[in-house]
Amino acid sequence: MFSKKVVVSSLLAALVGVSTLAYANVKFVKTTDNSEIKFPKEALEGTDAEKEFLATGKNIYVGDAEAIKTGKKRYNLWSCTQCHGPTAKGQVGPGLTGPKYNYAKDTTNKGMFETIWAGTNGGMGGKGYGIMAEDDGLTVDELLKIIAFVRSHGKDLTGNEGL
Repeated sequence: MFSKKVVVSSLLAALVGVSTLAYANVKFVKTTDNSEIKFPKEALEGTDAEKEFLATGKNIYVGDAEAIKTGKKRYNLWSCTQCHGPTAKGQVGPGLTGPKYNYAKDTTNKGMFETIWAGTNGGMGGKGYGIMAEDDGLTVDELLKIIAFVRSHGKDLTGNEGL
């Protein structure tokens, strides 16, 4: 009986370890200083889109009408329109739809995510959970939907190219 428990416990521990490794294969870094971004547990919802993005950098919400609709609501709620305009093409702040970006890495969803999550040296504060306030901010999944909304206004750039 004891050995059966040990074997089952070992197998469960191995599975948890493997699933954790598969969950975050991509390293995320701040646009400001290239230091690593660490996500607090409150920032993670466990959605399929989130898991795929953290493992590969691919945003599966790009082109998804329902995600884009939710992303637009979050974009407006977080006052992104004030600087980037209602369709993310720029206003006081830079356009987010390309083809030119203030940060070249923003052509990818991973790069745009890093820029929005942790902020910039150009005056935009980070919007990720725990960045501006210890108990507030966007979750990873919410930010992926906002990025899907932004990409819906660009031309021929999904941010998933090369993945």
